[in-house]
Amino acid sequence: MRLATLNTNDGDRVVGVTGDGGETRFVDLSSADNSIPRSLKALLEQSDGLSRAATAMSEATAAGAFVTGRLRAPIVSPGKVICIGLNYRDHAIESGAEIPTEPVCFSKFSQTIIGPDDAIQLPRVSKQVDYEAELVVVIGRAGKHIAEADALSHVAGYMNGHDVSARDWQAGRPGGQWLLGKTPDSFAPTGPWMVTADEVADPHNLRIALRLNGETMQDSTTAQLIFTIEQLIAHLSQLITLQPGDVIFTGTPPGVGAARKPPVFLKPGDTAEVQIEGLGTLRNPVEAE
Repeated sequence: MRLATLNTNDGDRVVGVTGDGGETRFVDLSSADNSIPRSLKALLEQSDGLSRAATAMSEATAAGAFVTGRLRAPIVSPGKVICIGLNYRDHAIESGAEIPTEPVCFSKFSQTIIGPDDAIQLPRVSKQVDYEAELVVVIGRAGKHIAEADALSHVAGYMNGHDVSARDWQAGRPGGQWLLGKTPDSFAPTGPWMVTADEVADPHNLRIALRLNGETMQDSTTAQLIFTIEQLIAHLSQLITLQPGDVIFTGTPPGVGAARKPPVFLKPGDTAEVQIEGLGTLRNPVEAE
């Protein structure tokens, strides 16, 4: 099941997504079940939220209850945006970093989150803004001290993510400023929708790519992850209680702009597209602040 957040004439609402290889249509879940929350985060907070959404999806689709609007980020305001650095071996090598022996973790603020077709804003004070395609995990069940063997039962679904990074702040300032380099406004596009975990047979075997103005810059597979999703969830939950609607960016493959010769950084007028097998395409224009 694909679930999205759609901004309609009646405000934001959770919708189902239909259409394979043809016109994408949005299913009005609330027409079949008026208790469906308006936010995907609120839906995930309900223990039976996804099962009720699936029932509403079937009934509303059969009734032809479709709605139009503008896609927003699937989780508009996550409680936590947790990111993993250097989680593809080839990317660590191209960055000149040692292969990590445990996950490298950092965070972004929630105002970094934008949705499909929203503009990535290049800060006035940065001249080296880079792209990073990432698989994003959406937490669906709360937990702490989660065992690896139980970790995937805490996952609601997966979506495309773009970990935009200001390299001249992340690495080019005194001491390195990972927080300021990673968390400017608009630096975490996600979407276009969340695909529920039951429809992703193996999240560790998905093609992942980023295109910049139509040219493929990153092209790899999640089979190259150093730390698996189970390992990441177990590692993080040693210290942090994960909550429904939290999102985890799992790292980026090789091909980032800073590692190219000459370097390639985002500029006004660019269009960046993140595509992960089975999860759709996340497209965002780039503009100056």
